Amino acid sequence: MPLSNSRIGSSRRPDDDRNDAPIADFSRVLVVGKSPINRVVVSRIVERSGLKPVSEAPEAAAKALQTLVPGTVVLDGGADNRDCDMLLPDIVAMRRLAGGAAPSIILLSTRNDAPNIHDLSTLVDAVVAKPITPENLQPVIHRLALRSQR
Repeated sequence: MPLSNSRIGSSRRPDDDRNDAPIADFSRVLVVGKSPINRVVVSRIVERSGLKPVSEAPEAAAKALQTLVPGTVVLDGGADNRDCDMLLPDIVAMRRLAGGAAPSIILLSTRNDAPNIHDLSTLVDAVVAKPITPENLQPVIHRLALRSQR
């Protein structure tokens, strides 16, 4: 079921006095991971939700976040849940600038009992266990996208 894109906008608010407050493009989902196969799988699931995926490796995602304010970010944590740790400070800063509304963060994890999962609980909105399936991931993407659009 496609989502409504009622609050889609550019990366800047033209009427904002500060001219640096980003607004999220809720139709975009940034998919980040080292595995190109996992990025493709997640991107297809995002498309099935009626959203537009932007797929990047962790290193390239840091650059993408300078111009793109997605409504949701899906981070593939890899084997130790740390593959995308270097992006978290940028995403947290982006949330502060956007007033905490976006982007939502989904962590794809092989291990939900890993110690760093608990450390990330204040940053990550949802953890989805691997293997990645549409039945597991699509409802989470849909729920977070709807929550962000309110």
